[in-house]
Amino acid sequence: MYAVTLLTNPAAPALNLSTAEALRSAWGGGDLKWLALGEAAEFMVEQVPSNLWDVWEGLQTQGIDLVAQPAEERRKKMLLADMDSTMIQQECIDELADVAGVGERVKEITAKAMNGELDFEGALTERVGLLKGLPESVIQKVIDERITFMPGGKALLATMKRDGAYAALVSGGFTAFTGYVAETLGFHENRANTLLVENGELVGKPGLPILGREAKVSALNEITERLGLTHGDVIAVGDGANDLGMLKLAGAGVALHAKPSVAAECDIRINHGDLTALLYVQGYAKADFADV
Repeated sequence: MYAVTLLTNPAAPALNLSTAEALRSAWGGGDLKWLALGEAAEFMVEQVPSNLWDVWEGLQTQGIDLVAQPAEERRKKMLLADMDSTMIQQECIDELADVAGVGERVKEITAKAMNGELDFEGALTERVGLLKGLPESVIQKVIDERITFMPGGKALLATMKRDGAYAALVSGGFTAFTGYVAETLGFHENRANTLLVENGELVGKPGLPILGREAKVSALNEITERLGLTHGDVIAVGDGANDLGMLKLAGAGVALHAKPSVAAECDIRINHGDLTALLYVQGYAKADFADV
């Protein structure tokens, strides 16, 4: 059996009974189950219809995400998450660059790197070079004044951890930020690049080796092996080209508000929902979420 999940942005629910019932009927699905009234619903089908992506496209204009996946073993035992524009709403290096007065140039490089138009390592090195001479204290300033969390993150972590899942944050960003995000949200571990500092100023170089796409794949392999899990036990989430390796390897790879070139390569595409979408696609009802 396959689970078909319909979901929307919890801040602006757009899912009504007629839309959900119309799709369930057209696809010959089982009983409709509301996971959260107006926000998320699901039903089961024996096979995924061939017009899945045509229907998906039509629902996008209504602010509704559509996911179809095998129903068996949807509940995952590990969360592997990107940080920038995934667990938080910003790209940390862009925020640092904005403070340094080179924001537009760095944002342009970031966008191309996340779309896969530029080599990640080269793009990171070039962007960090533009931060040379910035006082180290700016890192804390950015954390305090500019970093905001993606809605639903605390519920996602608290619920999966309550049910025994392991949570790892793996970023092409920097440990100065992943440490803060991991501690605040409750990740068990975090991995990221380092910003080299001398005499209280950024040197303009990242520490080596640079953690990019392959480092995220390695993290998935290393952590699952250490915990005695399989790739199928993992739900991974990210938005950029450097996330594709882990998204494709995980049992459930979620492209969250992803660049179009990234989303096109993933079977689970969330453009409207927040991080609670990762709970809904695992079959959790809102009433099942842990208190946060």
